[in-house]
Amino acid sequence: MRYKKAQVLCSLVIVASVLLSAGCAKKVAKVTPQAPPAPATPTATLAANPTTIEPGQTTILTWHTANASEISIAGLGTLPASGSRSVNPGASTTYTVVAKGPGGSADASARVTVNQKIAGTAASPSEEDLFAKNVKDVFFDYNMSNVRTDETPTTQQDAAFLAQHPNINVLIEGHCDDRGSVEYNLALGTSRAESVKQTLLQQGVPPNRIKTISYGKEKPFCNQDNEECWQRNRVDHFSIER
Repeated sequence: MRYKKAQVLCSLVIVASVLLSAGCAKKVAKVTPQAPPAPATPTATLAANPTTIEPGQTTILTWHTANASEISIAGLGTLPASGSRSVNPGASTTYTVVAKGPGGSADASARVTVNQKIAGTAASPSEEDLFAKNVKDVFFDYNMSNVRTDETPTTQQDAAFLAQHPNINVLIEGHCDDRGSVEYNLALGTSRAESVKQTLLQQGVPPNRIKTISYGKEKPFCNQDNEECWQRNRVDHFSIER
C-alpha cells in the first residue's frame, strides 16, 4: 500500500512539474510585415513663352513632371516627362498638362492670349514684317560656334515660324567680332552658320529652304572695342532668301 501511494505521489509531482514548465514558457510575439511605402505623388508644371501673341504667331510650351508614367496635353497627345513644344493657337487658349502615375495625378495650366484683330484696322502685316518680328538672331560665345543652351529657345521659335510659313526661305549669315585674322573669322562664321542650320534641320526645316554665308568680321553690327559690341557681332543673322 505504501508503495502504491509513493507511485501516485511521484506521478502527481511529475504532472505538476510539466504543467509548471508549460506555464513558464515564454510566448513568441507574432511578427507583422511592414506595408510597402505608398507611391510618390506626381508633380507637374507648365509655362508658355510668350504668354501673349498676335494671330499667326507661335509660343513655346515648356513642361516638367515627376513621379508620373503618363503625361499629356490636350491637342499634343502623349508627351515625355519634360520637354518643350511650339504651338500656334488661333484663339486664346488654356493649355493643361496632366501627369498620372501610381501615386495619383497632378495637372498644371498655362494661358496663351491671342490678340484678336479689330475690324476696320490696318491691313494684316506682310510675311516680311512677320519674319522681321518673329525670327530672332542667334548669338555665340567668343571663339565658339556651337549653339549655346540659352539660345536653344530662339532656334525653336525660328523653326516654328518657318514651319508656319513654308514659302519663306532663309539665309543664315555667320558674323564674328574683329579679333583675329580675316581668314580665321571667315571660317568661324561658316561654322556658326552651319551650326544653326543643323539645329533647324533637326527641328524639321527642309534643307532646301536654308542657305548659309559667312561674312566673318567684314560686316559688323557695332564698331566699338568693348565686350558689349563684340557680343553683338558674334551672331548668326537671318534674312529672307530671295
